[in-house]
Amino acid sequence: AQARTAREISDIITESQTTLEATLPEMMRCWLGTPWDFNGTCETPGSGKIACGYFVSTILRDAGFQVERFRLAQQPSQRIIGTFMPRKKMTVSAGLDYDQFVDQATDRGPGIRIVGLDNHVAFLVVPESGGIRFIHSSGAHPYCVVDEDRENAGSLQRSSYRVTGNFTRNPEVTHGWLIGQKWPTRQSNGN
Repeated sequence: AQARTAREISDIITESQTTLEATLPEMMRCWLGTPWDFNGTCETPGSGKIACGYFVSTILRDAGFQVERFRLAQQPSQRIIGTFMPRKKMTVSAGLDYDQFVDQATDRGPGIRIVGLDNHVAFLVVPESGGIRFIHSSGAHPYCVVDEDRENAGSLQRSSYRVTGNFTRNPEVTHGWLIGQKWPTRQSNGN
């Protein structure tokens, strides 16, 4: 609120993006081993079971994003991403070879992306140092929250549809987070 020049605003946005990219993966990793369940809605790591959408919406809420946790978690993955950015800011790939998908994601630069798959939603972390981390509440073996590297991200590898939105490198999203913007969940009927 005290920033007056474009440079000051840009510096604050960049610093905030760095903060989010350092903090969010640590928050996600607090959940490692928490059991997955299709109807899981627990709010505390290890205190119950959690579905993939609730994992994503809970991390975002706990990071300070003003989201409607339950409504957001119940949306199709592309709508979850669409809560934060317009379609033109998303990357959609259908039928793309897995290695090409990962190479394109890393070529687009670092950041934390929400990634939607055929029947799944997760986080794709692309650090400055390269590589990827796929962090999600897995509905496949081992049926819990996991942090997987490129070679072990089976759900990401098997999906024929992938949509991503780099929300930590989107200045509008970062600005909204800083000012406490509310992120209303869009209804499935287009409202």
